[in-house]
Amino acid sequence: MSAPDWAHADVDPTFARKAVDFVLSQKGSPNPFFLYLAASAAHEPCVDEVVPPFARGRSAAGPRGDLVWLFDWMVGQVVEALARIGRLEDTAIFVTSDNGALPGDRVLEPAGNEVYRTYGHKSCADWRGYKSHIWEGGHREPLVACWPGSVEPDSACDALVCLNDIVTTVSQMADAPVPEGAARDSRSFLPLLLGRTPGAPVRTDLIHHSVTGVFSIRRAEWKLIHETLGSGGWPPPSGGGPQPGSPGQLYNLAKDPGEERNLFGKERGIVRDLTELLELRRSTPG
Repeated sequence: MSAPDWAHADVDPTFARKAVDFVLSQKGSPNPFFLYLAASAAHEPCVDEVVPPFARGRSAAGPRGDLVWLFDWMVGQVVEALARIGRLEDTAIFVTSDNGALPGDRVLEPAGNEVYRTYGHKSCADWRGYKSHIWEGGHREPLVACWPGSVEPDSACDALVCLNDIVTTVSQMADAPVPEGAARDSRSFLPLLLGRTPGAPVRTDLIHHSVTGVFSIRRAEWKLIHETLGSGGWPPPSGGGPQPGSPGQLYNLAKDPGEERNLFGKERGIVRDLTELLELRRSTPG
């Protein structure tokens, strides 16, 4: 239930205005500051009514595309505010997302069927699956970093990191230790930002979890999806939760990034090792 004066289209412009006000309030301050801006866009419902009037029609991909444009606009507002107070050159900016996208605008046909209007756009690029799925389209996201003088422009890194790792990374950047017992599953990727090769990988493995409770574990090029042959999520192709004893899925993401060739029945040693590692991670905090 929403408040009587709730207007969804006003949410992100309000978030952006408050973020800009905070940045401008730091003018002349010698102290570092931290801003976490979590946009509502692009999120369902993806209909014209939730798109601010100034953002409507900005894309060629319908309301969802316009909401993606709105997110970009919000980032631009913060960048412009940093430039206005002279702090753009000494501020680190991270832009990322918490999960993959849906295929497009979800609409209800006259017959009552739900369909997606995609406008010819691939919202999750060539990754398999979408938001809520256990496949890569449900979890793999860009992490864009800008930090003048520290992050090399136009550089790229394919090391394995997770959103959890931002906590420890930012804490290390600010020389502010993480409180004892907090962020136990967070690893700093600061050396990667600085273009250094750490002695050991930031992460050797990473666990994902679908909306219905399906687990996967990634180590090096291998990804094991546990106890299901399905998607584990609700957009088409929808899938349920884990089924104990069911065959799972195993993919070599280096050779098969689209998760098209299930090697679960052929690489039994890797399945065994990753299953044991998954159980270890699930039973060991941090």
